[in-house]
Amino acid sequence: MSMRFDELRAALADVVAIPVTPFAADGGLDTDTHRALLRRMLDAGVRTLTPNGNTGEFYALTPEERFRATELTVEEAAGRAAVLVGVGHDLPTAIETARHARDTGAGMLMVHQPVHPYVSASGWVDYHRAIAESVPELGIVPYLRNPRLSGTRLAELADACPNVIGVKYAVPDAAHFAGFARDAGLERFVWVAGLAEPYAPSYFAGGATGFTSGLVNVAPALSLEMLHALRAGDYPAAMKVWARIRRFEELRAADGSADNVTVVKEALASLGLCRRDIRPPSRRLPEAARAEVAGIAAGWPV
Repeated sequence: MSMRFDELRAALADVVAIPVTPFAADGGLDTDTHRALLRRMLDAGVRTLTPNGNTGEFYALTPEERFRATELTVEEAAGRAAVLVGVGHDLPTAIETARHARDTGAGMLMVHQPVHPYVSASGWVDYHRAIAESVPELGIVPYLRNPRLSGTRLAELADACPNVIGVKYAVPDAAHFAGFARDAGLERFVWVAGLAEPYAPSYFAGGATGFTSGLVNVAPALSLEMLHALRAGDYPAAMKVWARIRRFEELRAADGSADNVTVVKEALASLGLCRRDIRPPSRRLPEAARAEVAGIAAGWPV
């Protein structure tokens, strides 16, 4: 494996930030605020950014907006952070987006779990293989949310595509993750806990070395504090952070994660950092929930 891929693997073994996509009063992208939020995370020490993730409202953005989010993230990262671009939808769209990410200067792709209602295991391999082969110079990170996929299928994909270097694993079952990772090859991939801080301690115990985060938009110091504790094997310290963020993450996860993005943007709005605007199918929070989120965010380091 090339030194470049080794560097990308190291970037995944970290807090993998999923930035929000701020919207302006007219409903379009607020690029100035977007840049400011990215700089805030970079200045705090965040070193991996994922434009067009779910917290970035990937499925609510137009193709042109996804391209723009990638471009400004690469511009702001400017060598300070690795950029992991979310791609998905139909295969031609995913490949076009992958090539745009490459041409813009990103180093990695996160391939969203296919949302087609009928996904076969071999079809999953074919989908990811086509994307990986279209950009062999980029690191590929499948986003796994399907507990029916076996670790041997992931190994099959990596056999064909050596640029598959990591996995964002988001099945809410730490024991299943531990078995899956060992079936696929624990040392072969960088394992990223894809359900963020609430699951990071249990997934690190099973072999993960990084975790995704939406919280990091609001309180990067807390996300980095948990990472440092987990790297040190200090699980009591990690669980102290877990306890501080528990209610915030419970609000995000409620009702099938209906307010996942909304809670993050509400916290940012309460701090004067971002408008609370979201796009359907997300919704604005009820007034009582807004007050609770503001109260939580007010108690965190800025």
